[in-house]
Amino acid sequence: MTISVVLVHGIRTSASMWRAQVEHLRERGIPAEAVDLPGHGTRMSETFTLDGALDTIDAAVHRAAARGPVVLASHSLGGLISIAYMGRETPPPVDAFVAASCTAVPRGLALGTYRTLARGVDALPGRGMWFSERLLDRTLPSETRADFGAGGYALDMQDTALGTLAELDVLTSLRRIQVPIWFVNGQYDQLRVRERLFTRVARHAELIVVPQTSHLVTAMRPRVFNAVLDLAVATVGALREGPGENEFVA
Repeated sequence: MTISVVLVHGIRTSASMWRAQVEHLRERGIPAEAVDLPGHGTRMSETFTLDGALDTIDAAVHRAAARGPVVLASHSLGGLISIAYMGRETPPPVDAFVAASCTAVPRGLALGTYRTLARGVDALPGRGMWFSERLLDRTLPSETRADFGAGGYALDMQDTALGTLAELDVLTSLRRIQVPIWFVNGQYDQLRVRERLFTRVARHAELIVVPQTSHLVTAMRPRVFNAVLDLAVATVGALREGPGENEFVA
């Protein structure tokens, strides 16, 4: 049995943000694929659409499912879109789900405020990249700092991508998910606001809060996040060898 992992990046970033996780998994003999969403990374010239993002995730999941069980892991924007993907009426072939930094309902005032702040930073000289780079220099460890932005930053697609989130009904999607879920948040993550609601709504969810960590939990604490991926892989392996394939016992 070959368990594979599919990784979906957050807003503005790209597949390169997952290099520490991909290296860790491959060292363990676990196939891993980090995708670029439309308008990001190697697909920077494309326009971001929700359908295009969902299709990207679906294609990667089905490539992995051809080998065996699948763990889907995602961050921020990618996490919210992955919740919608996982909550389709016809469940996708995913056996476990790790969702980082995405426990917020992207609607109304909250989403509007976030978009306004993002636009404000984008209006700064140099589109605010001097501030972003300085913040990353101070918060990310050397092992992930260069990788985080290696695929470039999708500044032109940021507002478009954020705008599409209003189309999502994440709570309905969460109710439909029947596989183990781990929500992973940094202690100081601004998107922690609904983490308790998310863990109540999702039937088989656990919440992991990483101390002294921001929204960029996957890059700030790569070893901790790698350990969560190891847990997800081990759980899938145990379930597949247990009483019923893909049956999660709470």
